[in-house]
Amino acid sequence: MTVDLFAGIPVRDYNTAVAWYGRLLGTPPSFLPNDTEAVWELEEHRYLFIEVRPDHAGHGFHTLFVSDFDSRLAQIAERGLKPETRETYANGVRKATFRDPDGNELGFGGAAAD
Repeated sequence: MTVDLFAGIPVRDYNTAVAWYGRLLGTPPSFLPNDTEAVWELEEHRYLFIEVRPDHAGHGFHTLFVSDFDSRLAQIAERGLKPETRETYANGVRKATFRDPDGNELGFGGAAAD
């Protein structure tokens, strides 16, 4: 089965959100479909996008599972962002949660530490 994914996050301020997500993801948007959306291609056919939707801003939440959890968090820290929370579940899976300026939650999950 092939899965293509477009995961959207509602924001209030376009410029603030583009800058913040650029820092979090370490790259500028992959494309800008219009003047209220910005899209990052995380992997082939897997996209995260922001859209100006002030009435819904702050209610988004997504978790991305990554194979490079520790190095990714270190790179994000180098860009000046720190997770709001870090958790380790009973099975050893780890999660770091970031909040954008609107309060939307974007978490990174990773396998148990070696």
